Amino acid sequence: EKTEKKMSIADEILKKIAEQTGKKFELKEPIKKKTVAKEKKKTETISAKLETKKETVVDSEEKKTSPYSEKNDEAKVEKIVSETKAEVVEEKEVKVEIIDYSKFSKADLVEKLKSLVEKSDINSVKIDVENIKQSFYKIHNAEIKKLSEEFDKKNEELEELEEDEKLEFKTEVDKVELELKELLVKYKTAKAELVKKQDKEKQENLAKKNEIIEKIKHLINKEEAFNETFNEFRSLQTEWREIGLVPQTAVKGLWDNYNMSVENFYAYVKINKELRDLDLKKNLEIKSKLCGGAEELLLDTNVVSAFRKLQDLHELWREAGPVPPQNKEELWERFKRATTQINKNHQDYFEQLKEEQINNLKAKTLICDKVDEIAALEITASKEWDEKSKEIIELQKIWRLIGFAPKKENNSIYQRFRESCDLFFNNKRTFFDGLKGEQNDNLQLKLDLCVQAENLKERTEWKKTTDEYIALQRKWKEIGPVPRRQSDVVWKRFRASCDLFFNKKSEYYNTIDQVQEENLKLKLEIIKNIKNFVATENIKENLETLKGLQNKWTEIGHVPYEKKDKVIIEFRKQLDAKFDSFNMNQKERSNLKFKQKIEHLTAGGQSKMRDEREKLVKLLQKINSDVITLENNIGFFANTKNADSLIQDVKNKIDATKKKADEITQKIKMIDNA
Repeated sequence: EKTEKKMSIADEILKKIAEQTGKKFELKEPIKKKTVAKEKKKTETISAKLETKKETVVDSEEKKTSPYSEKNDEAKVEKIVSETKAEVVEEKEVKVEIIDYSKFSKADLVEKLKSLVEKSDINSVKIDVENIKQSFYKIHNAEIKKLSEEFDKKNEELEELEEDEKLEFKTEVDKVELELKELLVKYKTAKAELVKKQDKEKQENLAKKNEIIEKIKHLINKEEAFNETFNEFRSLQTEWREIGLVPQTAVKGLWDNYNMSVENFYAYVKINKELRDLDLKKNLEIKSKLCGGAEELLLDTNVVSAFRKLQDLHELWREAGPVPPQNKEELWERFKRATTQINKNHQDYFEQLKEEQINNLKAKTLICDKVDEIAALEITASKEWDEKSKEIIELQKIWRLIGFAPKKENNSIYQRFRESCDLFFNNKRTFFDGLKGEQNDNLQLKLDLCVQAENLKERTEWKKTTDEYIALQRKWKEIGPVPRRQSDVVWKRFRASCDLFFNKKSEYYNTIDQVQEENLKLKLEIIKNIKNFVATENIKENLETLKGLQNKWTEIGHVPYEKKDKVIIEFRKQLDAKFDSFNMNQKERSNLKFKQKIEHLTAGGQSKMRDEREKLVKLLQKINSDVITLENNIGFFANTKNADSLIQDVKNKIDATKKKADEITQKIKMIDNA
């Protein structure tokens, strides 16, 4: 019994080492068997001593009142028992077999798993199977991650790839992984069969242990010598320990019944009090340590691990045996308090985990709804496809940050999310496949605009060329997208021509700013000269002087745009004032004013001049039409009363209209000359 407890403690220590280091440690089976066999042999030797030393201590008459007949006999029995208790099992060095699966390849791990699954004792390989599985998928996932990173790196280097293509990273079927999964299924099947077999064995063991309890109860009424009864009792205890596990639901009642029967046996035969007290004291120490171990588990942050370790402590508690009556209740209450709190922590943990998983399911459902909403949109623009693709990718990132949903719904919610994403990107792929022909047509149109822009870049007709460039840019915007691979190239070509022209234009206007300031000073000086001009009696000389100033004004170039209107208005104002002071006929004044108007129109650009000319041409056409109409009307008045006076009036109108037509013709010539 002592050896088994030491072996159990050693196993517990090895389990803790394994949890902290991630490596498996276990007692080698040969060492266990050798140690147990040796201790069993030693126990048999001690039993043989008891047989050789035993004497008849109690006869049939005296047994009813006392198990001992003489004090000497009692002393002999106590000596024998004391000698038996004094036998100390020599502790052997426990050798541990360490298997570091992290150094195995995937193929080696599968081969190792294959050999383990073929073992008859499937429970003995449980930890190895789990470690092999973890090591395999650590290597497997690292390989997939590496392939994924290489795939993403290549995608970043190739600009022409679409976003949806980056999401379709897939790995080939791993035959080694399939073999591993088949072995794991085989292991689970064997384990299930073993559990079924063990359940049957547990029922049989329960029946055997109940039978032993009944035999212990019957020992109380036996009338053999004490030594024989005691040896039979020890034999029954050994047989009890050698029987395997029983159903979990019967463990507590079975151990309670067994311990009560043992306590009754000790009480009835009145075994040596010193031995009993020593045994009770030893059990007290063991159970006190178990209480301390349970209380330490309260500090373990891994509540699941703490709960499992607690079950092992309960198993040790049941095996420890009785303690002094005065300590029994207090010790049990202490152990029970720690047990209750650990169980509560375990329950709270899974309640919280359940609540978190429900919240995760809600969050993932909302994400699925959003993806469904995006996938159902009728998108007709490449830019919008790109924007929605980014939204989907962000939702996928958020999805990966959310934990598992409840096990029952986890696979179905993931399947829904995956199908929605696939639907969106399939629609996107279909859209862009249809756009390829249109994009090639758009590319040709933009190349034509590039050629036109390159033909304009050397021109110096700034206003006209600027308008043409603006028109080209407007057309460029109206043309749809081109293949992504050509997009930057064709845009840079078009932009280069535009930039070259507008940079030259900017340089030109930067150089004329100073010239325009000088022109402004010259024109202000002319206005000042007109204002200060003193007319003489000779009108012709006065006109020549003012015309000379007008000619100088015309020869001077542009002034700053923001001051142009102001100086022209002032110039015309001063010039009109001087002309008004002269005695000039209407025609001369009209021609002079029209010259001033031409100068104003010239400053406004070619378009204003053209507009004015077209207006005069239309007026001239109307006047010529009126002349023809009046000439035709003369014939109608020939036979009318007062015909001569009417005809004369029409002729006067014709002369006046022709005179006006001459003036307009003269103005058109003046515009053409300007």
